[in-house]
Amino acid sequence: MTTLNGKTALVTGSTSGIGLGIARALAEAGAKIVLNGFGDADAALDAIRATGAQVAHHPADMRKPDEIGAMIAMANERFGAVDILVNNAGIQHVSPLESFDAQKWDDIIAINLSSGFHTTRQVLSGMRGRNWGRIINIASVHGLVGSAGKSAYVAAKHGLVGLTKVTALETAGTGVTCNAICPGFVLTPLVQKQIDDLAVREGLSPDAARARLLGEKQPSAQFVTPEQLGGLALMLCSPLAAEVRGATWVADGGWTAQ
Repeated sequence: MTTLNGKTALVTGSTSGIGLGIARALAEAGAKIVLNGFGDADAALDAIRATGAQVAHHPADMRKPDEIGAMIAMANERFGAVDILVNNAGIQHVSPLESFDAQKWDDIIAINLSSGFHTTRQVLSGMRGRNWGRIINIASVHGLVGSAGKSAYVAAKHGLVGLTKVTALETAGTGVTCNAICPGFVLTPLVQKQIDDLAVREGLSPDAARARLLGEKQPSAQFVTPEQLGGLALMLCSPLAAEVRGATWVADGGWTAQ
């Protein structure tokens, strides 16, 4: 059992879904948690408090470097340091390239990719100084393969995988590691919107739309769960993963095996 007593984890985009699942797993292992996101912060705080962990929330807009800096300053002031950074914040927009809204492109790149640079840059020197740190970037199968209509998301997630590799190389001689987790379909609000849109577009029931979405990509026909991803994150924080560096851990029901 991995013990994270005395460690502090900052998980971006963690008021629901994948981020909250990972935050809960780290909290159950003893970490203090800094949540971030625009969802139901009170419910997320209650979920972490139920584990017995200390927890705080910061509503930083991950498009804005100044707010990211304020969030990290709060984490340092409240809990002393950021030992574990999970870059999970993300948004999605689906559209053909020629009609893709330029502002949505900029927002997706800022939140899904650039925010990971800004957080990593600001916590890395402290991790180096303590000679221990874990940076976990939540990429996606779309960091490895493409899907039509998702140009900004795919570009950002490919970039996040690249950032993971460079960070791992630059910290290879230290006690700091950086790795990426690449989930397939997880039943998050982002994916639920895709299911709802598909149901309307094709005149399908919610169950049929869900089966269609999974069947097109994910051979297991099962959603990956936030709890499973929390377990992977916990493993990457353990001593057994001390030499796992720059890896892309795929949890996708067989999507990228095809």
